[in-house]
Amino acid sequence: MEDLLGWFLVFIFLISLLGILSYQLMYLTDLEGDYINPYDSAAQINMLVFPEFFTQGTLCILFLITEHWFMFLLSLPYLYFNVRLYTRRQHLVDVTEIYSQLTWEKHLRLYKLCYLIILLVLCIFWLLWTVGRDKH
Repeated sequence: MEDLLGWFLVFIFLISLLGILSYQLMYLTDLEGDYINPYDSAAQINMLVFPEFFTQGTLCILFLITEHWFMFLLSLPYLYFNVRLYTRRQHLVDVTEIYSQLTWEKHLRLYKLCYLIILLVLCIFWLLWTVGRDKH
């Protein structure tokens, strides 16, 4: 039962990360279509950077605590990339250079989104595997 609860918590964290990244990507797309001004877009995106980093870090710790080593190893590159962005002070979107960095920022979030979708599919697989194993 504890394993099932662990996978359910991982599922919740992954869904929240997907929501955060989708929200950021929506603001970048609105900026590209000139539906929102750069200041509002950068403020909304920067507001969600630390919750994204915190959620990803918590997800890695959750994988470590629940002893899901394979998923922990799969989530480490994403965590390393976020830590590297933070240490290089490239984690926030700059209002003055947002148009020149728009393509890179969109690609960055799309790659993160695809990476998280792969983790979500694996999480759903392991969640269903655990449910099937517990029934027998």
